[in-house]
Amino acid sequence: MDVLNQLLGGFASALTPENLLFALIGCILGTLVGVLPGVGPVAGTAILIPLTLSMNPTSAIIMLGAIFYGSQYGGTITSVLLNTPGEAASAITAIDGFQMTKKGRAGVALGIAAIGSFVGGIVATAGLVIAAKPLGSLGLKVGPPEFFGLMVLGISLLVALAGRSMVKALISGILGLLIALVGIDPVVGMPRFTFGNEHLLDGVSFVAVIVGIFGLSEILVSVTPEGSTRALKGGLRAMLPNKTDMRRAAPAIGRGSIIGFLTGLVPGLTGTVTSLLSYGAETKFSKHRKELGTGAIEGVAGPETANNAHANSALIPLFTLGIPASPTIAVLMGAFLQQGLTPGPSLFTEHAEIAWAIIASLFIGNLICLILNVPLISVWTSILKIPHPILLAVIMIFLVVGSYTINYSVFDVFVMIFFGIVGLVFRRLDVPMAPLVLTLVLGPLMERSLRESLEISQGAFSIFATRPFALIFILIGVAIMLTPLLKLRKPAALTADVEV
Repeated sequence: MDVLNQLLGGFASALTPENLLFALIGCILGTLVGVLPGVGPVAGTAILIPLTLSMNPTSAIIMLGAIFYGSQYGGTITSVLLNTPGEAASAITAIDGFQMTKKGRAGVALGIAAIGSFVGGIVATAGLVIAAKPLGSLGLKVGPPEFFGLMVLGISLLVALAGRSMVKALISGILGLLIALVGIDPVVGMPRFTFGNEHLLDGVSFVAVIVGIFGLSEILVSVTPEGSTRALKGGLRAMLPNKTDMRRAAPAIGRGSIIGFLTGLVPGLTGTVTSLLSYGAETKFSKHRKELGTGAIEGVAGPETANNAHANSALIPLFTLGIPASPTIAVLMGAFLQQGLTPGPSLFTEHAEIAWAIIASLFIGNLICLILNVPLISVWTSILKIPHPILLAVIMIFLVVGSYTINYSVFDVFVMIFFGIVGLVFRRLDVPMAPLVLTLVLGPLMERSLRESLEISQGAFSIFATRPFALIFILIGVAIMLTPLLKLRKPAALTADVEV
């Protein structure tokens, strides 16, 4: 009851005209930040922090928080309409989202993304209210061995993303791992595979890779304008998901909410990893999993829900333990400190009214994003009315500017162009691009957790057998990877019986 009273007090503060205005401004800015390729929530939030220094702490954090979760939806818009992820976590959405656009269902894809994002955000925020302290403590128990097990589970999704050829999927995945090795060794601290190029010391920019491999390659294959304009038939009502769409998307939204909420508790896991895990879950549990990759609504609903649930759930370790669970949360933590607030257990004792006002604003902000973006679906899809040559030129400007602003380096533009050509080759040879993205994201995390685990155990691999959670994650991952072999043996056994 005490928690409920404090939450109601938080709503009273968050619903003041001033804080509502800042929540609205944050949602609008967040959407714009998400739309621009290469900017992303981390840079967008960091750039806008100076604007909040003269504001009161409650309003400042409310606006920055709205920018954070608003950007999660903004990145979906260009992923769905132009196959150009506005930020890294939306890369998986582009797989089925853009296929829906080519089928004339861009509005439905954006609508279900908005609904899923709202549900995921509300579920995670409710979890923040109900179980912040016990779940935050659980997140602390995830050490390097458990993290490695979770990464093994994530890598096992390579099987799910294989498409029609496991060999081609492995080629794509190995290429992603090779790219991930470039940069500074995470343990020793020495450069590797940089070939003396200082631009590679921080590794190959993930955003530049996904913008090139998804966005530029799409331009290079030159999508026909007819494939885009079909998305504009009918009014707003025709663009929104119908009963069949909602019935198919509901299980994916439910699974995405759970995955996003749980992964948000683990420091170090990003929204990109969460989206990949959600998509992998759909390839295993969706009744329409065979349609994934061809424009299945589950391929949009699951990752987008998980993405937003993760964004809100990642605030639990920050609020309860003072631990930033992701780079964007680390930026938000800096904003807290600049406002004289110290995230952690003392936040609820020394500044309880501010903490609960911020939590209440998460409910309000997610509702604002839904109200703001659903009516704007017709506005966003009107982008597809632009003549095809002009649209391609505008997209190219976005790609170049977005790639340059990652590190303000022309080198990243060349990286984007190179991987645009790689993406074109992949498309021509029917090599899936999702495994490359998966291993590029999980590879460094997996390597770091493996080496840290072995340092803890002084080189003994038995540490993974003595840590229950790590062992469970690894066994599940191995089981998933062995599934195709079992499927191959079964027909062979049946054939042998017939011959006898």
